[in-house]
Amino acid sequence: MAGDFPSKPMSLYATIWDASNWATSGGKYKVNYKYAPFVAEFTDLALHGCAIDPIQEVLASACSQKDDQLENNNYASVTPKQRVAMKKFRKNYMYYSYCYDTIRYSTPLPECVIDPVERRQFKDTGRLNFNERHHHHSKRSRQVPSMRNYGDQDED
Repeated sequence: MAGDFPSKPMSLYATIWDASNWATSGGKYKVNYKYAPFVAEFTDLALHGCAIDPIQEVLASACSQKDDQLENNNYASVTPKQRVAMKKFRKNYMYYSYCYDTIRYSTPLPECVIDPVERRQFKDTGRLNFNERHHHHSKRSRQVPSMRNYGDQDED
């Protein structure tokens, strides 16, 4: 489909999973649907597939080849580089994990892989134990006053 653009704008529909009943302090912060429809923008989106005639609904042989390619790709595998990037992202941005929420889920759910090192960073509620790496100090508090030579003062 590269280079083939429709004469009318395309749209993509998605669902939004509303977790505000449990993921926001027990439902303290609800989704405000008055701001709907929610809009997402995609940059450099590459769609893999082939154009078909919607009236005939017959797949061309080129389409079946592309279907075979898509089905044979292993989208479930993660490269070591992607794994490192994901671990870094989780370390910097994740502040809750239901996998570590032992109060709500006494037994980890089947999809959870418990990392003992990561587990120590979370309370029994699944919320992050805030420590020094998550406190953001202003730039001013980190600056060291510079030594200035004022007038007749000697530099010792």
